Amino acid sequence: MFVHAHPDDEVIGTGVTMASYAADPDTHVTLVTATLGEMGEVLVPELISLRADRGDQLGGYRIGELARSCAVLGVTDHRFLGGPGRWRDSGMMGTPGNDDPRCLWRADLDEATAALATIVREVRPQVLVTYDSNGGYGHPDHIRAHELTVRAFDAAADPSFAPDTGPPWQPVKLYQTAITRSMIQAGIDYFRSTGSGRQLFDGVESADDVPMAVSDDVVTTEVTSPAHFEAKVAAMRAHATQMTTDGFFFALADGIGHRAWGTEHYILTRGERGPGSGPHGRETDLFAGLDL
Repeated sequence: MFVHAHPDDEVIGTGVTMASYAADPDTHVTLVTATLGEMGEVLVPELISLRADRGDQLGGYRIGELARSCAVLGVTDHRFLGGPGRWRDSGMMGTPGNDDPRCLWRADLDEATAALATIVREVRPQVLVTYDSNGGYGHPDHIRAHELTVRAFDAAADPSFAPDTGPPWQPVKLYQTAITRSMIQAGIDYFRSTGSGRQLFDGVESADDVPMAVSDDVVTTEVTSPAHFEAKVAAMRAHATQMTTDGFFFALADGIGHRAWGTEHYILTRGERGPGSGPHGRETDLFAGLDL
């Protein structure tokens, strides 16, 4: 089970992983998206009226984008936390959207945890995946998704917690997504060598200057599936309001391809680490070490 904050997050950090497991008939993949992404940008000029400061209809449109992304990735089990629109996109940290009583940042933690624990108890996943405690880059909805996932990991196993939401269940492993310093450095080097990405990397000398960069040494797990790289790129195209084909993500996919987007990294935070390989002894399977 993957817990993400907004439509498009599922493909950027975990698209290859989701597609590879969804293609396995013995593995069930569930995606939980916490908000509709109402506060996102609109990069398609003819759809500009959907923006939150205009018609405020972006969330509904992004439901369709997410459905197309899931179809490309082969994910058939998708849920919105609490139902579509229960919690609203909070916007970037420090913006007025953080104060909206409907937003995920202002959610009652017990209510939101119960909503996620209910799904955990229903689906009974062995593996749960979300962001790190800073949500990767500090977005309030990513931070909240992390908090709720950690809480639900334990709450779903506690018979006294929301007993009306189903019988107790605890996943065996909990992972957080990671972007390694080596991957970020490869992106910086590529854009410098091509003379592109100037604005993105202004003032950035190396990956050490990027707060979200994670030391390669702490990554426990990497999932690589070249056969599903194109599915990830196609799923990115499904999110047309958020990612343009001449933008950063597609430029990186074209430039360093499998090195950047064909391998996805994780850190195991709960559960026993399975056998690994390579110089870092990393797992190559989120189910490594489990008795399936």
